[in-house]
Amino acid sequence: MADYYELLGVPRDADAESLKRAYRRLARQYHPDVNKDPGAEDKFKEVGRAYEVLGDPKTRARYDQFGEAGVSGAAGAPDMGDMGGFADLFETFFSGFGGAAGQGQRQRGPRQGDDLRFDLNISFKEAVFGQEKEIQIRHLETCNTCKGSGAKAGSGPVNCSTCGGSGQVRRATRTPFGTFTQVAPCPACEGNGQVIADPCSDCAGQGVQQVRKKLRINIPAGVDSGTRLRVNNEGNAGMRGGPSGDLYVVLFVQADAKLRRDGIHINSELPISYLQAILGDRLQVETVDGPEEFQIPPGTQPGTVLTLKDRGVPRLGNPVARGNHMFTIKVVVPQKLEAKERELLEELTTIARSHPKGKGLFGGLFQ
Repeated sequence: MADYYELLGVPRDADAESLKRAYRRLARQYHPDVNKDPGAEDKFKEVGRAYEVLGDPKTRARYDQFGEAGVSGAAGAPDMGDMGGFADLFETFFSGFGGAAGQGQRQRGPRQGDDLRFDLNISFKEAVFGQEKEIQIRHLETCNTCKGSGAKAGSGPVNCSTCGGSGQVRRATRTPFGTFTQVAPCPACEGNGQVIADPCSDCAGQGVQQVRKKLRINIPAGVDSGTRLRVNNEGNAGMRGGPSGDLYVVLFVQADAKLRRDGIHINSELPISYLQAILGDRLQVETVDGPEEFQIPPGTQPGTVLTLKDRGVPRLGNPVARGNHMFTIKVVVPQKLEAKERELLEELTTIARSHPKGKGLFGGLFQ
């Protein structure tokens, strides 16, 4: 086989950009649609193979160390298809045999169950004040019939005949560099070392069953969208006596039509008439706690933000401390006036304009 660096016409320390430029130039030169010379198509394929190997840092490193044999197997080399190719062999070998062996050993003992996630929608007020909610989940629980062993009553696990109870199998593979032994978890018992000869009929030998369960979740005051509540040991049951995983309840707070949340504060608009803005008024406003009496001071300007203290969201973890409710004043000007209203306003305008201090009356409204 020709040297791939020589095929591309680049030095062995060429960077990725140099390799790419050389490949594109040669690919255009030998492309069968452009070059009709005998052998051009074969040359085009060789150039493509060279760039395929050298263009990837991992395959390039193997090629630099072992040549063509390191990326596709040398001529006359033994068949290694059962190993997933020569590349997989070297990745397995140089990562150390201990990794595969360790996996087999880890699988033999108890394993913790998987954590589960449950998405829960709650209302705006439920997020503010907290609530106890009932949810229904599906998760794996230890089989009551076999108590998690997976075997019928009176029987139990037996040593795996494939691996002799070790949970591991060894496979020798011949290569151009000698014979290597690969250690891997036993495929028959999945690394357990034991198999269930007479499985439990209720769980089919798994030791766990999927069941529906109702839970009552305590939602604390002050939560927001994205808050995660952890419920210990309500995930999937563990295998071979391992502990259960946890359940994570992720909260999503529904938007309110009038109220908007900003951290621990609540914002809303408060529409008032132009007369209320001028003269002031005491009116009822809507809060998360219900209707509240609220004072509008005289001369309130449009866009003014008035604060009602301690009517916001409780601080998570400290429900005694609450934010405020901020009202943005929106002055509503009537589009149509009754005849009597217009008459009174015109009279007021005349008085204001004739008064020595008229320009200052009512905030200059009648200038």
